[in-house]
Amino acid sequence: MCCLRPDLLTVRHWKDLLHQHWGISVDLTRLDGEYDLNFLAETDNGVGYVLKAMRPDCPPWLVDMQVAALAHIARRDPDLPVPRVMPSVSGSEVLTLSDEHGQYRLVWLIERLPGRCYAKAQPKTARLVQQLGEVLGRTAHALEDFAHPGLARDFKWDLMRASWIAEHLDMIPDAGRRALLSSALAGFETISHALRTLPQQAIHNDANDYNILVAGELGDQRISGLIDFGDMCSGPRICDLAIAAAYVVLDHPQPDRALEALVEGYHDVYPLTGVELDLLWPLIRMRLAVSVVNSHLMAVETPDDPYVVISQAPAWRFLETFPEPPKLLSPRLRAACGLPVSDAAGRVLAWLDNARGGFAPIIGADLADAQLHALSVEASTCPQNPFDMTPTEAARLGEENGPAGEVWLGYYLEPRLIYTAPAFRLGPWKASNRRTVHLAADVFAPAGTPLRAPLEGEVAAIENRTDHLDYGGVIVLRHVTPEGDTFHTLYGHLDPSCLETLKPGDRVAKGAVFCHLGGIHQNGGWAPHLHIQLALTIDGIGDDWPGVCDPDDIALWEAVCPNPAALLNLPDDMLRYRPTDRQAVLAARKAHFGGNLSLSYAEPVMLVRGWRHHLFDEWGRPYLDAYNNVPHVGHAHPRIQAVAADQLRRVNTNTRYLHPAQTEFAEALLSKLPDNLQVCYFVNSGTEANELALRLARAHTGGKGIVTPDHGYHGNSTGTVAISAYKFNKPGGVGKADWVELFEVADDYRGSFRRDDPDRARKFADLVDPAIAALTERAQGLAGFIAETFPSVGGQIIPPPGYLPAVYEKIRAAGGVCIADEVQTGLGRLGEHYFGFEQQEVRPDIVVLGKPIGNGHPIGVVVTTREIADSFNNGIEFFSTFGGSTLSCRLGREVLQIVEDEALQENARLAGARLIEGLNTLEKRYDCIGDVRGMGLFVGVELVRPDGSQATEICRFVKNRMRDHRILIGSEGSHDNILKIRPPLTIEMDDIDMILTALDEVLAEVTV
Repeated sequence: MCCLRPDLLTVRHWKDLLHQHWGISVDLTRLDGEYDLNFLAETDNGVGYVLKAMRPDCPPWLVDMQVAALAHIARRDPDLPVPRVMPSVSGSEVLTLSDEHGQYRLVWLIERLPGRCYAKAQPKTARLVQQLGEVLGRTAHALEDFAHPGLARDFKWDLMRASWIAEHLDMIPDAGRRALLSSALAGFETISHALRTLPQQAIHNDANDYNILVAGELGDQRISGLIDFGDMCSGPRICDLAIAAAYVVLDHPQPDRALEALVEGYHDVYPLTGVELDLLWPLIRMRLAVSVVNSHLMAVETPDDPYVVISQAPAWRFLETFPEPPKLLSPRLRAACGLPVSDAAGRVLAWLDNARGGFAPIIGADLADAQLHALSVEASTCPQNPFDMTPTEAARLGEENGPAGEVWLGYYLEPRLIYTAPAFRLGPWKASNRRTVHLAADVFAPAGTPLRAPLEGEVAAIENRTDHLDYGGVIVLRHVTPEGDTFHTLYGHLDPSCLETLKPGDRVAKGAVFCHLGGIHQNGGWAPHLHIQLALTIDGIGDDWPGVCDPDDIALWEAVCPNPAALLNLPDDMLRYRPTDRQAVLAARKAHFGGNLSLSYAEPVMLVRGWRHHLFDEWGRPYLDAYNNVPHVGHAHPRIQAVAADQLRRVNTNTRYLHPAQTEFAEALLSKLPDNLQVCYFVNSGTEANELALRLARAHTGGKGIVTPDHGYHGNSTGTVAISAYKFNKPGGVGKADWVELFEVADDYRGSFRRDDPDRARKFADLVDPAIAALTERAQGLAGFIAETFPSVGGQIIPPPGYLPAVYEKIRAAGGVCIADEVQTGLGRLGEHYFGFEQQEVRPDIVVLGKPIGNGHPIGVVVTTREIADSFNNGIEFFSTFGGSTLSCRLGREVLQIVEDEALQENARLAGARLIEGLNTLEKRYDCIGDVRGMGLFVGVELVRPDGSQATEICRFVKNRMRDHRILIGSEGSHDNILKIRPPLTIEMDDIDMILTALDEVLAEVTV
């Protein structure tokens, strides 16, 4: 035994003691600890414990306090994720045992809780942080009535005694950092009196990011443990919350949002007061100040111990980045808890409500009967381009709601897309958060309408904001209630002549005309209207009020700038806008639709507007559409709109009548195809087109059998499902029909033949031979071969060069025809090629086109040779009611022309090259990327586990996290482990950079 290393001696000693006193045989692993010995103990069957051997001089009360506290929590809230103490064989919970050096220690055993420490968990979503707040609140609530003499301890981690760092600040060598600590100390001293007036109770006192455990898989994480009660003491519960908050905010991109989620969760189970919330920020900074000072002192004493400096760097980063609290932090936290934003705010709201009906009419007339008209994302198509409100659109805003000059009202808290100036965007990308939610009410009335003060006030600010789409003339009035509480009102879009008659400090009497509505050349270019806004506090906003907010900040801004309806003598419900309830729509969908009608993403998104390659939800949040290939030339294309409207004003007939639109569309399409393809059939969808392609092949060959690659998809009708292994081979599928033969898809990343095999194209093609033979043996006869030219649902596969020529040769030699399904790859998407079959240098016998050629209008096309068409002309009429309608043909031809006019094929080439280059860079950085493949804007990223197997769970996580980043992508492949990136062809280089930046951040979360 003397030959064993000291650490092995230690482990063997404690293993023996565990077996002797607790009756368990375990493997031991040493854990970090500042003073004590801690071991992870695991049995052969996976049960885990933590053995705690306290330092030799540990006072018994310290262990007794922890054991008693854990027992108390277990009684008060048995479901809380805190460890249970495991009694020894003798029944004692704490034993005094000798360590390997003969020193006696207090020893106890607790159950191991599942999970990893919060510091190493990713992503730290708002829901996870909120759940942490709930656990902390429940724990504090359970400890509310816990008593123990040891709680009245005097030690460095008691935040109430944090001023001890003052005498050590001179040891910090950097002057700037010393100043930061002095500032934190001064802030703490400022609140010390208020802190001492709060009730005290038992608190955990050390919920740092290594004492919080997180369990669960990617995208489904939960707080699984709160451990280490060794720093318990008595103190205000806000100190306990502040300690946890200090670690939650570290390196968080939006610390105010993180704190909002944390306190919301805590408040839900253990309600906080506004006074407590106002103390949170200075307490956070003070806790971090204590941490870095202590780390500095410990580093001097034990320079080789990494444990003492483990959180020093992020703590310094936070202190240096946030010397002041984030703007409006206190109102944000109060609003998150449903509390008034200030002590006076509740009284002001009550006074306004009582005074409702007695305010002076703002335009001199009662507005009770005025109409309300929506300018919302759902209700309005203005502006046509949600990223560029034109002067004409602004000047004619709401024109569809009634004649110019008519008085009407606009909603409070209405999400609108009319706010397109750069100032409204909250990030670097078009799909970044933007401010859309209106924080005021509107009164539309003729320019020059005199405005009367609803109540007496004093001019707090007055100016003329001359920028386009700004306020023009704007006035802020200060008001005081009979109880002495102050609030403010803002009036925007005024005639700036009011600056000639008013100045700050002037009194305005109730009912007095104090300004007039401005015209479009005076009010920022808008249709004449009043913007009237109420603010219960202007701390943090001053005179520069935001008139619109981010949808994610509604709780904050509704509390700061509540509904001004009372000032107009109107009920709040009349002016408050309520968008369609997403959850109600989801419930109705489940009630009315089949359960196998799928929704994308774990949290479904409701999309009500689109423009080019962006989509907008009901609150105006923008999403980058990097998935939908149907809007080939972009969502809501003006030329598509114009053609549809024009033709519907004329006539919409079918192919039983002559119309030049039909032949013009056919000629435009045939000009893009090889000259052997001469005959067009117009139908309603890709499904119908593929059904027709089967009929054409069978009529021409006399055979019935179809050969197709495995895991293909060609539609949802009976016939097309039968040739779609993606459907019929799924659990519950009908299985393979006897007239269908499958063979392996030409995937040279994961298939039977890999990229290092120069003969892989021929070898993959040879796999078609047994399929042909099988059909021949069953006397089915070969009708043909059908494949997505580049298999999409199979995983965005790019077949090796020479593959399709070899397959086509075999099929034709056996008497079959070759069908190219170009629904996914046609019309310029590939950049280098207009159609996928061009890349493979083949000439199909039948080409199928689908959804993208209609850009959202239901259309499909089959193009074939004259010989095949003649074989199909067997006396049975072919007719598709809406296939080839005049409307469909005009739209299809317009899509082809837009691709040319806007150089979208070239854009697909350039944008796709940039995307693939960036993805290749990420592949070198992240092991979970197994393969990047694609061409143009048809791109796949295969995600893998460390052993190279398909990482379905990672793909699901990444897809949903990209949606959280406002980017819509899909997933494909037999194991659903391939990210599919397939945007409209309008996508821009900045959008490609957004995809790469967000994917980099998300993959970093996977690898933590």
